[in-house]
Amino acid sequence: MRMTTRDRLKTVSCLLAAVLAIAPASAWAETLQMSLQNHKFHPAEVAVPANQPLTIEITNLDATPAEFESKTLRVEKVVAAHAKISVQIRPLPPGRYRFFDDYNEDTTEGFLVVK
Repeated sequence: MRMTTRDRLKTVSCLLAAVLAIAPASAWAETLQMSLQNHKFHPAEVAVPANQPLTIEITNLDATPAEFESKTLRVEKVVAAHAKISVQIRPLPPGRYRFFDDYNEDTTEGFLVVK
């Protein structure tokens, strides 16, 4: 039995719908690139859309480790010297969320502004 073009189109549409239904939310998340240098976040304040998952990639350019932490984002992760980490952030409502380097909290902080 030969498939018609219409049957093939239906099959492809069903497969695509199935893939989209089971794909993890993080696969569709926006990725935000940040760096740490001289105990400062670059950029120190970033705006992102509300109600969407987010991945933050942090590259530590310093020769000392840092700890990316945020009580409001519920994140705490060490970034080794000259290393890179990824942090998955759940969809957030609008607001301003503080993050900091727990090892240098007085000088190293930033804000995620969710709009």
